[in-house]
Amino acid sequence: MTVASSAAQAFRDAYGAEPTGLWAAPGRVNLIGEHTDYNDGFVLPFALPQHVVAAASPAEGTDWTVCSTFTEGSVSFGATQPGDVEGWAGYVAGIVWALQEAGFDVPPARIAFASDVPVGAGVSSSAALESATLTALVELGGLNLPVAERPALAQRAENLYVGAPTGIMDQSASIRCTEGRALFLDCRSLAVEQIPFDLAADGRAILIINSNAPHQHVDGEYGARRKSCEEAARILGVPALRDVTLDGLDAALARLDDDVTRRRVRHIVTENQRVLDTVELLRSGRIREIGPLMTASHASMRDDFEITVAQVDVAVEAALAAGAYGARMTGGGFGGCVLALIDADRADETTAAVERAYAEHEFTAPTTWSAVPGPGAARLP
Repeated sequence: MTVASSAAQAFRDAYGAEPTGLWAAPGRVNLIGEHTDYNDGFVLPFALPQHVVAAASPAEGTDWTVCSTFTEGSVSFGATQPGDVEGWAGYVAGIVWALQEAGFDVPPARIAFASDVPVGAGVSSSAALESATLTALVELGGLNLPVAERPALAQRAENLYVGAPTGIMDQSASIRCTEGRALFLDCRSLAVEQIPFDLAADGRAILIINSNAPHQHVDGEYGARRKSCEEAARILGVPALRDVTLDGLDAALARLDDDVTRRRVRHIVTENQRVLDTVELLRSGRIREIGPLMTASHASMRDDFEITVAQVDVAVEAALAAGAYGARMTGGGFGGCVLALIDADRADETTAAVERAYAEHEFTAPTTWSAVPGPGAARLP
């Protein structure tokens, strides 16, 4: 059964009726540009083929009722304030709250969700849930909310309602990505450019390796990295670390007394440049040549930003040893997934190499799949 049919069946089982429609939003991986989004920098994600699907219909009364295939029971809520609804349903309630805060008359609805986006793998299952909800409610209510403005509203829901201090990349990717492209996003201006990323035509593939070391954004480590970056920007007298150029990096580091802060700043500044360099290579169709930039990004996350864990480091090293052109952790860190750029016919060989390395370290076995860039949130036919 597909995710879409699962969502539709869950709606029928819960509400005894057919849904008005089905709306899908994808998970994402970030090709390069980690923790740069909340520093007003640059990111380059693409949408995954895995989705959260919302089967939804308008409801009588004033409440929203939600259920899913991944939990038991249902949750109903009316108008709420941040923190009133917890757990997975809090992401849905957060979208309703953010829409209301923006002045929209949000239609009460019944929604059933299904998903094949891995949870805790760093591929933005939460943003996919938010984006599917938002896309459904906007269409059900005929709300005048342009697509370009939707990611910021979904981010507001996650930041202020759920309490996760994420940047705008995840929601932008889930909503604005297009098939066969990576989304080059300027997180300050919110300008986007769809960058050609036709892996199959180049004979390449992105192998996604789920380290099975789950991560969690609503924790102290992610927030600590963000606070450190904001404090560094304050000391340096710039609006955000995006304003520190690569040429000016050494001078900026000399003004910082703390070695940890210096390393955090160095990661952000060099990572922004790696995104720009990757975009230039992809514009020229030079996919294989982005590999060293991916690997350098991982080293920076490991050594300067200190957000990797043993499982992802081992996966990167094993993939590179098996012939990958580049490999890096993707996502907020402390677990999650690794991306490896490989020849399309070497997925099995690379997977086997990572599995052997995991067995040697007595880690829980990884799971892998190949991904191509897919489309963003939309109503399903």
